[in-house]
Amino acid sequence: MELSELILKYNISVPRYTSYPPVPMWKNNFTLEDWENNLSQNLEKIKQQGISIYIHLPFCEQLCTYCGCNKRITVNHQVEEPYIASVLKEWEYYKRLLGTITIREIHLGGGTPTFFSPQNLHYLLSEIYKDNTLSNDFQGSIEIHPHFSKLEHLETLRKLNFDRISIGIQDFDKKVQIAINRTQEYSEVKRLTEYARKLGYKSVNYDLVYGLPFQTKEGFKNTIKQVIELKPDRIAFYSYAHVPWIKAAQRKFTENDLPPTTEKIQLYLMGREMFLNNGYKDVGMDHFALPEDELFIARQEKRLHRNFMGYTVQHTDTLIALGVSSISDSGDMYVQNIKEVEEYQLSVEKQIPIFKGHTLTPKEKNIRKHILNLICYFETQWEDEADVIFELMKNNEQWEKIQQDGLVKIENNKIIATDLGKILIRNVCYALDKPSQTAHSEKPLFSKAI
Repeated sequence: MELSELILKYNISVPRYTSYPPVPMWKNNFTLEDWENNLSQNLEKIKQQGISIYIHLPFCEQLCTYCGCNKRITVNHQVEEPYIASVLKEWEYYKRLLGTITIREIHLGGGTPTFFSPQNLHYLLSEIYKDNTLSNDFQGSIEIHPHFSKLEHLETLRKLNFDRISIGIQDFDKKVQIAINRTQEYSEVKRLTEYARKLGYKSVNYDLVYGLPFQTKEGFKNTIKQVIELKPDRIAFYSYAHVPWIKAAQRKFTENDLPPTTEKIQLYLMGREMFLNNGYKDVGMDHFALPEDELFIARQEKRLHRNFMGYTVQHTDTLIALGVSSISDSGDMYVQNIKEVEEYQLSVEKQIPIFKGHTLTPKEKNIRKHILNLICYFETQWEDEADVIFELMKNNEQWEKIQQDGLVKIENNKIIATDLGKILIRNVCYALDKPSQTAHSEKPLFSKAI
């Protein structure tokens, strides 16, 4: 069977594994008091390790019709200051629980974080930093829409110790850009990239999406050539998930406008080959990096970690997430904030504004460890037959299938993903995830693998 045929065979609905268990599998077996007690009980570890912080800034001036993020479309910038006040109110609750703390990393996501003025971003971050310590290896990163970002944004954030930016390109093809309502020029991306490097940003990431409406192999090849010319340090290469029943804006185009599945697979394989042939290394799921980039070095040195912010070299057990819809992780529990802006702002006046969560069982922690190993290093190892991974491999039809098709090999109590398994690493994880298999057989829960 050819590579594209095997990928087509495995192009089924599987979790993205931003968490384990995946969000649709959370049991909501928690209370706000449980969450606060959990942080208090782990305080000594938190003090030793420090924390990661994610801040969700949901506003955008225009709607990108392909987007699946939690966002609010408005051109009214009067919303900035009240929203920042709510985020800082939420941070006050955590400061009371944690006291003075070391911050290892901060990521600003959205939405369009640069919707907020440089002055307001400076105020927000200065207040987060206040009375706390930035670690010596602190990393600050932000997601950027090139058309709505000023050089002053980069200058302000660099002065606040930010050293990474992620630029959402998706595609340079004008027909595709018009269809997804995300227009930006190559010159805008080049200008931001060059200025970031001039300011001393250590890493520039580009986001690309394959499977978008009206994408063609020739058009996307040109986009990738332009990307390679600019030589970003990292590339995130995502599959477009068409879910118009969840995200109504995707009804602006139809499935007939999308590349057929076989062509979408070819877009992925072409992109992957072009990246690898031009000096990039495969890093986990959907990501590529230059050999000198810290992300690839961390993978080689087994320091890579993945959390709700994506891949990171800063491994802390505690991720505090601020803002509407954001998800926190203590290592033992996940909690998610309220998803609607107005409801979030009302709730935060009284308490930490969470509405959903999950307390992990010891078995789930064990499975999570192995899934994290697989999506970070393409391999994992078990110690003995008491390990839950050993149990999950037994009498498992999905697992037997991926072994037969050559996605994995077993050596010395170690599961190793083959080259095919690296491409389909979500399927490898899914084969070991019996609970998600069972739940998914009852109703669709996840996006397609490719």
